[in-house]
Amino acid sequence: MNSTMAARCFVVLLFLSFLVMSVLAIPSKRRRGSSFSTIKQLNRKGPYIGLITVYSPEEEAFFRTGAFKPDAKHPFVDLSGSKYDVEGRRYRVGKINGKKVVFVRCGVGMTNAAAATQQMLDLFDVTGIVHFGISGNLNDSMSIGDVTIAKQFAHTGLWNWLNPNGTMDPADVAYLEVGSYNVPEGDGVNLLGQIGYSTEQLFSVSREPKTAVSLWWMEVSQQWLQLARSLEGMELERCVNSSLCLPEKPKLVVGLNGATSNIFLDNAAYRDFLFQTFEVSSSDMESSAVTCLSNGFPVIVIRGLSDLAGAESGDNAIHTFGSLAALNAAKAVLEFISKLPGYNSPLQHYM
Repeated sequence: MNSTMAARCFVVLLFLSFLVMSVLAIPSKRRRGSSFSTIKQLNRKGPYIGLITVYSPEEEAFFRTGAFKPDAKHPFVDLSGSKYDVEGRRYRVGKINGKKVVFVRCGVGMTNAAAATQQMLDLFDVTGIVHFGISGNLNDSMSIGDVTIAKQFAHTGLWNWLNPNGTMDPADVAYLEVGSYNVPEGDGVNLLGQIGYSTEQLFSVSREPKTAVSLWWMEVSQQWLQLARSLEGMELERCVNSSLCLPEKPKLVVGLNGATSNIFLDNAAYRDFLFQTFEVSSSDMESSAVTCLSNGFPVIVIRGLSDLAGAESGDNAIHTFGSLAALNAAKAVLEFISKLPGYNSPLQHYM
């Protein structure tokens, strides 16, 4: 290639790069303005029930039920969640059993869950939030495929990790002595030391400004939890397909405790520690973030148990029964929405 041809190619590439950057930058601002305009129109038709799930298999199970009927004019709104989002989150707007809903898939982890919850509450006219998906099972009295609607959640990933001879903080809720898991027991010194479980520091509009409250348990809304008790005994799916079924019929249980942390739990020893120490029956990566950020709005969490969090031998059962757990959670969500009373104002849910 001669110098003239190379120069022309460089100019063309430079022009194309500028054009692509312009398309990505300028229209994104226009799309953002258009999205806010659409939300304003949608809110005139509200209020809505907020639905938040986590990742694709849960979203797919929910929409496969066919219960969601998209809004004819504005079936969805796309919003950016952070500078790392290429397209941002898609909020889907429609109805379920005649109730107006706005649905979003937040993404895995507490940061995503918190961001999506806050964004939904800030932008949409919602009366409350139903958070749902799958979780690991920590309770031997529960089984894969069961659905749990917990009364409260603890953030079990907020740690003080101490040196072996470190001073334990008396404010910590519990301690995990890593050395007690040495094999053989007590053999040598474990340099990982010990872990103290800390409380969340939360601020509330009902308290003095700049005054944080230490909380271990994040409770769901008692009124909605009481309504959810009417779901116990509902029919849940037992089979993934015609050749793969659970040994027993799944059940729905209301009122247990749940744990949340940015950890995918697949370890039998830690599973037992959490259950014995905190009496938590499920483990997920989002629920306490949604619960603590509900800002006074009603909130409830519905989770299908997809695996035994490391207690099973071989591969984690989430790969086999995750879709079934997601479907059972979605069915419970639909049943719960059908039992919510009709409303025209969020105030009716606080009375």
